[in-house]
Amino acid sequence: MTDTLTLSHDQAEAFDNISDILREAGVDLNDTLLTPPKGTKSAVGAVLGKAGSGKTLLLAELVKALEAAGVDVVSGDYEGKPRKDRRTLAILAPTNKAASVLRMRGVPATTIHRIIYSPVYDPEYERIAEWLAGNGDKPEIEGLSEEALNRALQFYQLHKSIPGALAAAGLRGSDFITGWKRRDEPLDIGFVDEASMLDDRQFDDLKEIFPTLLLFGDPAQLAPVNQSGAMVFEKLPESAIHSLSRVHRQKADNPILDLAHALADPQLEFQDFERMIEEKSRIDDRVVFAQRVEVDFMARSPVLVWRNATRIRLINAFRRVHDAPADMLLEGEPLICDGIELPLKHRKKRLDLEARGLIKGAQVVYLGPGRKPGFSRLHVMGAEDPQVSAASIVKIEMPDEEEPFIPYAARMGAAFLHGAAVTIHKSQGSQWEQVQVFAPDLFVAARMGRVEAGQPLWKRLAYVAITRAQERLYWVVRNSLSRPSGPLRVDDLKPAPATLTLESQE
Repeated sequence: MTDTLTLSHDQAEAFDNISDILREAGVDLNDTLLTPPKGTKSAVGAVLGKAGSGKTLLLAELVKALEAAGVDVVSGDYEGKPRKDRRTLAILAPTNKAASVLRMRGVPATTIHRIIYSPVYDPEYERIAEWLAGNGDKPEIEGLSEEALNRALQFYQLHKSIPGALAAAGLRGSDFITGWKRRDEPLDIGFVDEASMLDDRQFDDLKEIFPTLLLFGDPAQLAPVNQSGAMVFEKLPESAIHSLSRVHRQKADNPILDLAHALADPQLEFQDFERMIEEKSRIDDRVVFAQRVEVDFMARSPVLVWRNATRIRLINAFRRVHDAPADMLLEGEPLICDGIELPLKHRKKRLDLEARGLIKGAQVVYLGPGRKPGFSRLHVMGAEDPQVSAASIVKIEMPDEEEPFIPYAARMGAAFLHGAAVTIHKSQGSQWEQVQVFAPDLFVAARMGRVEAGQPLWKRLAYVAITRAQERLYWVVRNSLSRPSGPLRVDDLKPAPATLTLESQE
């Protein structure tokens, strides 16, 4: 199996069952070798478990074992020329933030969108990419010195990013990426983290690309809003589902996970849960029973709410306490991408923006105006190449107003809502060091008595919200906002070692 660590019983059982699936696909993890696939039938499986059950650890161990067997991990930034004997694996997440959480744990993940759409490289610079990937000799490129190529190699060996390596050599994205195309060649194996966020259309797209697909998900989370409370893995046969139930030793003393798992008690009422949080806060500073929203946190980790009206009120309160002008954004204000507003004839521009991380739900920080009217300089949180310039349409919703206020807008481009507060539904797939949950909203959900997939909605909302916190949970019980300790800042946003830019949308 694997000698890097000892898996728990349920993890080991899941590992062995998944090994059987992969053996049918022609990858033998026990003998670490590739064999001819045993058939053409596709296979879909799922690893399910609540927070702390070790899903990500199991995923990481499977990736190591697949790499040891000779399987190539395919990222979203470059894919080498196909080889007859090549086997491929892609590790995917629905959002940039979810992919970045995996990358921070050493798993080379990319977004679903980046694997569906692949970049088209200029043939001259593709020779460099092939050399960096170990599939060709070191090329001689007019205009690039030996020193520049060595910089590219050093960068690639450290970060495994072809675009970053080419940028380190002094090239711009527009030099070596000429466009984007929808993938026309399938891959072999796909691992999808945060699979509770998948909708049917994404699931169908992935099954077209991957004959062997493994979903990792948490059945206690919220289903996509267009799925009527259902998650895609619920349609799988019982034999295809591998459940993890044990909370691992390194997680067992985490008070946030204790609270999350307490929600499974069918007798637990909202008031009981809130008392439990207050008691935890007295003995462990990782849980805070807060009397107000801390405005300083809102610029990097939004307040999590249930109701849109609450979200809008908090956003406007955040802007007021920072003295933000009504007709412009301040540098450092958080935004959420609400999609790309471009006509079909600008499909290539849409793919450019989406491939750089500006997909619906992406968290972004405003860095200032771009070089062209209507453009904004942006930092895409969790993206591999985070800094981008794009035509922007910014909408700031106002309390009791049907139409949002638009401080400025390009004629077309990436659309944004303010990101100081977000709904709990939209927070799925993300994690932050500290998370503020607006408890009065969950109290309203509890009083309404709404049920989703057989469980009180307030419990699902609470579970998702508190498990977004990596280090500290703030359970905010009053509708009150602190004063900021200082102005908004952007100096904490470090760009990637080499930054690409998209200034071609006009």
